[in-house]
Amino acid sequence: MSKYKRILLKLSGESLMGSQQYGIDAQRLSDYAKQIKEVCTSGGVQVGIVIGGGNIFRGLSGAAKGFDRVKGDYMGMLATVINSLALQSELEKIGQKAKVLTAIPMEPVGERYEKSRAVEYLENNQIVIFSFGTGNPYFTTDTASSLRAVEIEADALFKGTRVDGVYTADPEKDPMARKYENISFGEVIQKGLKVMDLTAFAMCKENKLPIIVFDMDTVGNLKKVIDGENIGTLVS
Repeated sequence: MSKYKRILLKLSGESLMGSQQYGIDAQRLSDYAKQIKEVCTSGGVQVGIVIGGGNIFRGLSGAAKGFDRVKGDYMGMLATVINSLALQSELEKIGQKAKVLTAIPMEPVGERYEKSRAVEYLENNQIVIFSFGTGNPYFTTDTASSLRAVEIEADALFKGTRVDGVYTADPEKDPMARKYENISFGEVIQKGLKVMDLTAFAMCKENKLPIIVFDMDTVGNLKKVIDGENIGTLVS
């Protein structure tokens, strides 16, 4: 059994593209769903999920191209709903019950988010996918993930990325970058490391919610990191 009872898993929308340039890669989606089901069934972990929408549309990118920022952010939030429905469908296909909860009323696409409803589903061994961000422009899905994690009283926030942890510099640009196994919230701020956006990071720090950054794209890593294997970076 895992030491974690309930977690919030933040997934990158860009990672869903796999080797494609846009959209959802079927194999990557399948790999994610199987990993998530595994930790629920074999590890007994309650899993909430927030997934980005960058594989379809990013509000900031849209604003840079001339879109109104507010409308662009809403477009990005709609992209998260598309990804959430895709993940829900894939989970259900392999026999794992999942619910999509939306930050604003969007029935019958998903149910309106309420903490009590989300916790009830989690306690009944259903995956809960939180979509449409916080429901407000100017807030990222990082912020949505930290908010939902605090609200559902998760034990930790797991940030699944294509990088296997937090480094002294961008490891894709600096071959001398060194990986941290553990780092404090204060050190992250002092060193100016990019773990999450500042609003999300501050929320985790203030609520003493640990963040585990790991490589989700390598199949099997989710279970390993939840089981306590030292393959990512713990921020606490």
